[in-house]
Amino acid sequence: MTKPVLDVRDLKKIYGEGEATVHALRGVSLTVHRGDYVAIMGSSGSGKSTLMNILGALDVPTFGSYHLDGVDVSKLADRQLALARNRLIGFIFQAFNLIPRTSAVANVELPLAYAGVKPKERRRRALEALEVVGLADRARHEPNQLSGGQQQRVAVARALVTEPALLLADEPTGNLDSHSTHDVLNVFDQLSAAGRTIVIITHEPEVGARTKRLVRLVDGEIVEDTRQSPIHLPPVGAFAGRHAV
Repeated sequence: MTKPVLDVRDLKKIYGEGEATVHALRGVSLTVHRGDYVAIMGSSGSGKSTLMNILGALDVPTFGSYHLDGVDVSKLADRQLALARNRLIGFIFQAFNLIPRTSAVANVELPLAYAGVKPKERRRRALEALEVVGLADRARHEPNQLSGGQQQRVAVARALVTEPALLLADEPTGNLDSHSTHDVLNVFDQLSAAGRTIVIITHEPEVGARTKRLVRLVDGEIVEDTRQSPIHLPPVGAFAGRHAV
């Protein structure tokens, strides 16, 4: 079997001291293999945001180990860690985090620019990524010319463009209406079908129902980790008829 994309063992995260001590994670172990499509669910205070920050190499556990695509994250220096985040993880955030007054294609190019990819190759790959999410015809549009759902799909294209080992999405539909939510989830479904490894942090049952695996956190512990048959809905809106490859 190939090495897991994510392998965390007995993760604990403790904040504060004495009476103010908070145990955000209480011995979380999780393995995600290539091609898996996972929703990590939990209510406010469950530890899911803390876990997301550790999985994204944005924070470190108090105890426990974390291997990302076979790399022991704890052994990386700051510069190596930044490179690993850029090359191995494609982040998708609730707030889109697009640069205003900058075209969609230029936003998608940014991770490649940080990686030192030449401009012509950056543009080619960025346009391909926009095609995958069904927005090739919006490549020259700026964020304020796009709907919320379209902005999030641009953010997905930006996450894809470096061909990362993992797509890590934090509440990706949290700022979207139901129509745009369906569009974005259809993109994730098709990326999963194409073999992408996806982990979504969410509190929304509709999102969790679309994945192949559901992990539920309560008070910093995994209380459920089950395989499921994902619910698929037909494409809607501007994404209808387009297919990720």
